[in-house]
Amino acid sequence: MADVEVDPIDVPDKLEKKLNVVGMVGLIVFYLIIFFAGILSHKVLRRKSRKDIRKTQVENETEDMMLAGRDINYFVGVFTMTATWVGGGYINGTAESVIKNGLVWTQAPIGYSISLFLGGLFFAEKMRKRKFVTMLDPLQEKYGKPLGALFYIPAFSGEILWSASILAALGTSLRVICGIDDTTSIIASAAIAMTYTLFGGLYSVAFTDVFQLICIFFGLIFAIPFMVNNPNVEIPLRSSNLTMFMDQQQSYSRFIGKLEKEDAGVWVDQATMLMLGGIPWQAYFQRVLSARDVSVAKTLSFAAAPGCFAAAIPPVVIGLIAMNTDWPGTDYGENLIPEDYKLAVPLTLLYLTPPAVAFIGLGAVSAAVMSSTDSSILGVSTLFTRNVFVNVFYQKATDKFTVWFLRGTVFVNTVIAMIIAIFVKTVYGLYLICSDLVYILLFPHLVMVVHFPKLTNKYGMIAGFSVALILRVLSGEPVLKYNALLKFPGYVEPDQSGGSYGRQRFPFRNLIVILNFLITLSVTYLSKQLFAKYPDLQKYDILEGAKDQKTEKRESLQNEKEGEQFL
Repeated sequence: MADVEVDPIDVPDKLEKKLNVVGMVGLIVFYLIIFFAGILSHKVLRRKSRKDIRKTQVENETEDMMLAGRDINYFVGVFTMTATWVGGGYINGTAESVIKNGLVWTQAPIGYSISLFLGGLFFAEKMRKRKFVTMLDPLQEKYGKPLGALFYIPAFSGEILWSASILAALGTSLRVICGIDDTTSIIASAAIAMTYTLFGGLYSVAFTDVFQLICIFFGLIFAIPFMVNNPNVEIPLRSSNLTMFMDQQQSYSRFIGKLEKEDAGVWVDQATMLMLGGIPWQAYFQRVLSARDVSVAKTLSFAAAPGCFAAAIPPVVIGLIAMNTDWPGTDYGENLIPEDYKLAVPLTLLYLTPPAVAFIGLGAVSAAVMSSTDSSILGVSTLFTRNVFVNVFYQKATDKFTVWFLRGTVFVNTVIAMIIAIFVKTVYGLYLICSDLVYILLFPHLVMVVHFPKLTNKYGMIAGFSVALILRVLSGEPVLKYNALLKFPGYVEPDQSGGSYGRQRFPFRNLIVILNFLITLSVTYLSKQLFAKYPDLQKYDILEGAKDQKTEKRESLQNEKEGEQFL
């Protein structure tokens, strides 16, 4: 997914359709089922038999809404974790990447699956055992509430733009298949997801994820046999000398793709960003922290990993089918051009399957969109409510007020995502940049505070964060239309790349992450040594680093005494 640049808003004029009434009615029925399932699930999951247990797991009604009473079991947990990752962008982007660059560059399915596994292995137990409410809690615990809230910026940007990108992708799919206007479909889909989230919080989101994930798998798998039986699809499916590439010479399999030696650094950079940068997302940790116990928290991560990978198989097959289709022989009337690859899923549904099957497949895509949108919106709203509003600005807020503020934040963030999806043309490209920042700025410090809290302090965090941000800005970004000032080895100049902007071939993101770690460790060590050796410097300790050192020593001595008493 991170290796695909799509513009999900623009749809070629030849794809404009009149409104399909039957398709629209079917879609309305599907949306109503999702809506009522989300509303009713709040009561279903909050069953009385576990009321006493929930009281020991959450402190108030706000946490109950954010974390579903920390009562998510194995079954619901695996479904909601998998559905969160398998969004409309995941499905459409996987099919597009297969057609455009081949399997070797379709990194998201494997990358995100490994990310889930690593999250369960290294973070789930520690985070759940300490009963954090959000991903930013350990950062605020270590660096203080104001400085810890700084990490909300990359987290917010990533989650909101991810939601906007998949809403925009849904708008394109609905226009292609049903002839429904982009704006109408985006508003309707987001409004339904928002409404049941407002009523039930994570209870509703988790319950509807079960239904939505079933729809995703069933809808796409059900459509594939109809696609391969279409007379315009060449059987058996081939990976070389494909119909849509017949006019181009090829010395390799188009389906498998080709990795040039000089692009190895790019491949490694993107793969690492997916595997490690896929961990620090609130949508992931919200499920980990809502698990019934530590065992469930770890298991749902491990079990969701193969589920995430399996969900990529249907769009990969659809991509191969699209490559083996004689498009001029269909009602589409001409070969697919690169600008149309992003529409592979809706186009195959529309032109290679009967209308009824196409609507079932469209339901799968719609389910994928809502299953990710509601998770992202609730996650980013939870972060702002707890870690910014309550922790930084209004620590005396009552529980009732906080619940309503959370609901208001869900509404505002949904509106923001809708506006971006409707009016911004490069949503997916912006999302990739924010994912980039999540990996470079947030991941190193989450690792430090969770696993090595004594090796970092506020001075180290500010130094590492600032240098990493500056280096990333200087490295250039074609999506934002500016060239690099800092050119790493292998940099491709604009005149060499065939475009207006150059690109980095060196794995510069990984280098920046490593520098973030090293600078944080070095500055932390240096500041601790200076305050210990020169006590007079403590009067200039504006971030209270020396005070934190004394607190750490006191806690360490207390732990030693408790250990001696136990022995």
